[in-house]
Amino acid sequence: MPNKQNARKALRQAKKHALANATRRDAFRDAIKKTLKAATPEEAKKLVVAAQQALDKAAKMGVIKKNTAARRLSRLMAKVHKMKK
Repeated sequence: MPNKQNARKALRQAKKHALANATRRDAFRDAIKKTLKAATPEEAKKLVVAAQQALDKAAKMGVIKKNTAARRLSRLMAKVHKMKK
């Protein structure tokens, strides 16, 4: 347990940020899973928009890097396009 006041504050902030990051991470992971489990290609098209938004927000907030978000979206789009066939 930290003794100094600034160390206590840093610990509080770290816990708060970790919770926010976990929420964002869960949001984009859930969005990707929902998209992949879509029953129809039309439904997947609608869900992929939500997944893209979640990935972009996570990248913007610093939860994941910009290129990681782009790579995940690219792979997701490739899988969605394969669903159509």
